[in-house]
Amino acid sequence: MLNRRHIRIKVMQTLFAFDGNEASNFNTDQKFLMESMDGMYDLYLLMMSLFIEIHKKSEDQYKKLQNRLSVDSNKVKPTKHLVNNKLLLKISDNKLLLESITNRKINLWDLDFEYVDIIYKNIVKSDLFSTYTKKQNPNFEDDKYFIVEIFKTIIASNDKLYDYLEDKKITWIDDLPIINTNLLKLLKQVKSNSSDGYFLPELYKDDDDKQFAIQLFQKTILNKAELSQAMVGKTTNWDSDRLANIDSLLITMAICEFQKFPSIPIKVTINEYLEIAKEYSTPKSSTFINGVLDNLAKEYQNNGSLNKVGRGLV
Repeated sequence: MLNRRHIRIKVMQTLFAFDGNEASNFNTDQKFLMESMDGMYDLYLLMMSLFIEIHKKSEDQYKKLQNRLSVDSNKVKPTKHLVNNKLLLKISDNKLLLESITNRKINLWDLDFEYVDIIYKNIVKSDLFSTYTKKQNPNFEDDKYFIVEIFKTIIASNDKLYDYLEDKKITWIDDLPIINTNLLKLLKQVKSNSSDGYFLPELYKDDDDKQFAIQLFQKTILNKAELSQAMVGKTTNWDSDRLANIDSLLITMAICEFQKFPSIPIKVTINEYLEIAKEYSTPKSSTFINGVLDNLAKEYQNNGSLNKVGRGLV
């Protein structure tokens, strides 16, 4: 779920927020980093719990409409498509998922139910819902297609939900695109016989990724003076103000990867930080960073100080 680029972003945000210097509270900063990454899983569970709440809402609404129908037979008979949606049922009845939501206390919708109402109303008013309810006895694939489409067009793109999540935890806004992408992939690939554990993916691909986050954070701080020295003379054509912002931090982190991570190819490091700069810094930052890192890489290659092992890593 958490890829290397997002790990780099999390490290960057932590270093930027806490100045990233050796005098800062090292343990506190690292704890913040790990909690920030772990918080992504809370966001994932919160988005999953939204499906559960939508299903509960559909059951409540169906009962209310049934009661009205018993009083006034002229009322339109309510549809049970959402109530009987096989994918929603699979999510709502998932014991492992429900356990995780309970254990991590992801119960925000109990207090902020109005957002569930907003999403639910948008769903039942949509053309997607109108088309869906015309299907007689939809199968699992029909039900899945409907859930995938409402997630893409109604849930993931909802501005009020976006604002709500930003208010709850500022770091979630950077996390939301990757959570939504992973969630969409899971929804598209789920099978009728998928196990309960299917909707509980690992946060890290493997332990190496978790260690990469910790080591990148630690090595950037502990070697900051040395890494900063490597920039001397490489930024003379740029305003000094530029070096006081995030560009300097991204260059420092990239140099750290050059020097302290022998298994990461130079091109991968450069490309990753250029992409991060495009998203988090100024329009010209990627050009600036590319020039500095390219010159440094050539210098290291020429003087034989590039610490890389394995083929194709230069």
